[in-house]
Amino acid sequence: MPEQIPVLSESFWSSISGKTFTEIAFEMAKPYLEEELTESTLRDVVEEAFNFPVRLKNLGNRQHILELFHGPTLAFKDFGARFMARLFSENAQKKDEEVTILVATSGDTGGAVANGFYKVPGVKVCLLYPKGKVSPLQEKQMTTLGENITALEVDGVFDDCQRLVKKAFLDSELNEKIQLSSANSINIARLLPQSFYYAFAVAELMRKEELYEPPVFSVPSGNFGNLTGGMLAGRMGLPVKHFLAATNVNDVVPNYLKSGDFEPKDSIQTISNAMDVGNPSNFSRMKFLFQGSDSAMRNIISGYSYSDEETRQTILEVYEEKGGYLLCPHTAIGYRAAIEYQSEKNVDSHLITLATADPVKFRDVIEPVIGKKIELPAGLNRTLKNEKKSLSIDKSYEFFKEQLVELNA
Repeated sequence: MPEQIPVLSESFWSSISGKTFTEIAFEMAKPYLEEELTESTLRDVVEEAFNFPVRLKNLGNRQHILELFHGPTLAFKDFGARFMARLFSENAQKKDEEVTILVATSGDTGGAVANGFYKVPGVKVCLLYPKGKVSPLQEKQMTTLGENITALEVDGVFDDCQRLVKKAFLDSELNEKIQLSSANSINIARLLPQSFYYAFAVAELMRKEELYEPPVFSVPSGNFGNLTGGMLAGRMGLPVKHFLAATNVNDVVPNYLKSGDFEPKDSIQTISNAMDVGNPSNFSRMKFLFQGSDSAMRNIISGYSYSDEETRQTILEVYEEKGGYLLCPHTAIGYRAAIEYQSEKNVDSHLITLATADPVKFRDVIEPVIGKKIELPAGLNRTLKNEKKSLSIDKSYEFFKEQLVELNA
């Protein structure tokens, strides 16, 4: 974590309604990176990384969907992966050395990182994903590129992948041979851009509403990087009323928010697979931001969790009641939490649910629910036809270490 969270001026926050996404991103990134990059380089990084739209969709009754899936891999992970890839590229060129990026993924991170780092000079990427626990499209997006991207299919669950990555970072012998870094949300460079779109959502609300008050954000949550990004934005001065941590049955954090006890457990496989995390890495950051105070965290975050059946029900209800609008399984959980919170608290605030992935990435889940086929964009059709290139490994650390050394030989 940064030693200090910079607070931007009141004049910046009061004027964001007149700024573009990239203008907001530049101003929010600058305090963190001004000693690393010139202003012109940072502007270039931001313009290149965020060259796709962000849309705020009004579903009525003060419920909004922030569509974060219009990037190249159709998932919100494009924001962090593309921004970080360009930072690594700048750094590699300055230092003239090679770095190996380790990534554990439960779904969309893999494809976003693979796409963001593909052919980036001075960088190799090693992706670990749980065998049989990502969607066919997610798997193809991270296993078909080749070049500097290596995909390891781990015979286990996401928590096993994450354990292997963390152990590698703590292995002094390995780190003497290879320069390692991470592209998971444990890397602050991946997390930082996830604060930018909270500010853009507020800017969009300010543009559309003559009277403005701080909104409630409902955040589909697995490893809790997205929610931590929102809290970073809040610490930087963004006006936010409340956060909702919306999960599937992997409900470690919602349980903590209710009981005060944080009890990691084995992850359970669900239809919202990117949230199948039993021991979220970013929980320690959340505690840090609240100085370890349970009550302080509960004052600004409420937890909700839902079953697969409740998720399917929400997808169908929104589809039928909102003119055929589709939610992916993760976004559906966030939206259900927003509706429940609005009803429970009887609030007049605007509620913004973060839409984390294009529904087309979860056709296998959604089509049986709505009883209709979802057409794939041409680019995704091509991806699905590409040959899978991955290496199957068990979850033992020693074998994984051997593969890493061989990759960098």
